[in-house]
Amino acid sequence: MATSVSVNDSSDFVKDYSCVACESKNIEISADYFCKTCLKCFCQTCLYYHDQMFVKHLTYGRGESNKWPLTKTTKDLLLKCDVHKSKTLQMFCEDHRHLCCSDCLLLHHKQCTNVALISELVKNLSADILPLSNKIQIILAELNKFKRSQDASIHFVEGSYSEKLKEIREVRTKFNSYLDGLENSTLQELDKIRATLQTSLKQDVDNCSRLKDELKQLKEAVQSLCDKSKKVIEYIANRKCMDKILECESYLKDNSGKLQSSIIFQANIDIDQYLTKQSSLGKILTLKMNPNQVLTVKRKSEYNVKISSDTSQTCSIHGICSLPNGHVIVTDNNNNTVKLMDQHYNVSGHCDVADRPHDICPITSSEVAVTLGFASVVQFISVSNGQLVNGRKLRLPHFVMGIAHHQGALYITSGDALFHYTLTGALVKKLYEDLSDGNRVSNCAVSPTGDRIYVTYPAQHKLLTLARDGTLLSTFTDPKLNAPSGLRVTPSGQVIVCGCFSHTVIQVDREGKQKLATIASQKEGVSFPESVCYNTNSHQIIVGMFDNNKIIVMKLK
Repeated sequence: MATSVSVNDSSDFVKDYSCVACESKNIEISADYFCKTCLKCFCQTCLYYHDQMFVKHLTYGRGESNKWPLTKTTKDLLLKCDVHKSKTLQMFCEDHRHLCCSDCLLLHHKQCTNVALISELVKNLSADILPLSNKIQIILAELNKFKRSQDASIHFVEGSYSEKLKEIREVRTKFNSYLDGLENSTLQELDKIRATLQTSLKQDVDNCSRLKDELKQLKEAVQSLCDKSKKVIEYIANRKCMDKILECESYLKDNSGKLQSSIIFQANIDIDQYLTKQSSLGKILTLKMNPNQVLTVKRKSEYNVKISSDTSQTCSIHGICSLPNGHVIVTDNNNNTVKLMDQHYNVSGHCDVADRPHDICPITSSEVAVTLGFASVVQFISVSNGQLVNGRKLRLPHFVMGIAHHQGALYITSGDALFHYTLTGALVKKLYEDLSDGNRVSNCAVSPTGDRIYVTYPAQHKLLTLARDGTLLSTFTDPKLNAPSGLRVTPSGQVIVCGCFSHTVIQVDREGKQKLATIASQKEGVSFPESVCYNTNSHQIIVGMFDNNKIIVMKLK
């Protein structure tokens, strides 16, 4: 009969059958034919001799492998017990729905009442393998899909780890700068006290030297007058000596109580006690991502973003982003200004930019990137000591509108295209383009795993979902999404989109195919929404609006 051999990983094929004639000579050759009469497998050479002796035997080649017997490997896979590897499966326990060998029966099914021999069960069973094979194929496809998803998640976790590692290092650097500032101010105070003490002591030394020199001069002058009988000079010398002696005695009396000073440093025990109580620089949390979990508003608040230096009567908030420390940064398109808001949504700082700012996205825990439309510039802005500071610029060869950042990749829209750039401004790829009329490729956002890019398409009231390489995956439209503008993806993957002309903020599923909820509308005060942001620290959605001095903040359940 057919005999099987182990798989040779270095071969280009699996040696599932070996030639029995060659095997008897201790030669391992893969079989090419199966003789149904002999129930044996032969290689091409041995089959020649077999056919010389057995002309009427029926043989099948590899092309008819369905007529070959099962390999030993396959038979062992099917017939051997998974637990007791050397035992053959002979029974089936109806009570536990388990296949059993003799050891299984003895160890685990001795008390079971419904155990039958498999040989008896199959007498009245007509097994159809095809549906089972189809079922296996479906499950294999699902397993492959899940495996691909988990492989992508592994890369995502690594990318997320790198980002958080960078954030932790930035926090440490910031703390170092705080400590450097405290050290410098303490050293300045030390230098000031030393200078004060040294000045006082030096003044005493100088006074002593002066009085000593003057007194010595008078002493030498008096000694030179001896036996010269010059009464007038003697009288004057006497008075001067007495006055100088009185001056010296008075000076010594006034300063005799002076105590020697030493410098003492008392460390700030509040800092020491606070730091010793801390176990880490912050919390490390695991976020379970459920991109299709519906967001529900608990309550709504409004906050004013207008400041005294604004040149326009109204603000127009075209972009919003939040930072890990709770600060929120908004772009005011009407006033050519980027504004910093504290955790209570009070404007605490601002900086002017060269052109109308449109969208904004975080780059690090203390740096953001802002698009300046017609200037074709991406302006980097950092938060330093509670103020916004303009940094480097990227000058691009096209109009810049929407912007998103994901693990070192910048995604920038131009109104008719979506581009992938590096953080240094090098073009990686033009991902998507539509040169038809109207405002098409407006704003963009990236899923946490980076496998989906969402793009708003105001001219045709659409939301596009693209793959990482720019392939169009889906197109979404809805009556509640008229002229879509700003959009954001939460850390859990929830997609939030503004409908500017429909005065709505809606949530769309991860696939970008259906609306999950209307988060806010005119009923909540939403009017021409241009931008939206999810504040991770406070679990809030922030909405910025066209020609409006207020932002809407919605606390979520």
